[in-house]
Amino acid sequence: MAYKTCVSITETTPRRLRSVLEDALRKSEYAEIRLDFLRPDAVPEALHMVKKHLRRCVCTLRPKAEGGKFQGDEKERVSILKLIAEYGPYLIDIEYSTISKNKELLRYVKKTGTPILVSWHDFKKTPSFSRLTEKLQQMKKISRHIKIVTTANSVVDATSVLSLYRKQNSGLIAFAMGDFGRISRILCLYLGSPYTYVSLGRPVAPGQFSLDEVKSLFALQK
Repeated sequence: MAYKTCVSITETTPRRLRSVLEDALRKSEYAEIRLDFLRPDAVPEALHMVKKHLRRCVCTLRPKAEGGKFQGDEKERVSILKLIAEYGPYLIDIEYSTISKNKELLRYVKKTGTPILVSWHDFKKTPSFSRLTEKLQQMKKISRHIKIVTTANSVVDATSVLSLYRKQNSGLIAFAMGDFGRISRILCLYLGSPYTYVSLGRPVAPGQFSLDEVKSLFALQK
């Protein structure tokens, strides 16, 4: 089985984003473009500059309330999400808290044909397995592409998140952040995750491996 990686890119200018993205895609199967690190008015230019690579990209525009950097208001963010969908990336990451409340946005994105990666994060803890399962079932109603990420305060927490693969092993990305959750970023690949998120050096999220670290681990299996 070929295990795949997705490099998180957090550049703050369109030109730098294109340069780093092209380098990342020479080494990784996918890349996540964190468009929320750009000024809102720079996003259209960035999308135009990288459009030929977008079929291998997950596009994310995370608001501050969900741990992101987006600087505009929610109306502007929704407008930009629609624009991103029109460019047809591999996946567009939209938070469950956003897409579950905005049916008009859901209809619009589905009309473009761009697959939605509906995501949910808990930056403080890992809820009970029953609560995680309930969340998974709710998210399934929106898309078959689902991302559930929690914060592990123990090894048991990481195990709880990974147990979600017993409920769905296709299209699910589930792991835990933090030191206790670090190994779940690798184990999720064995359980069915389409890829794992990595950095080009400095972690973008707690416990994230670098691309070189993960490639080294894969090399040991050959």
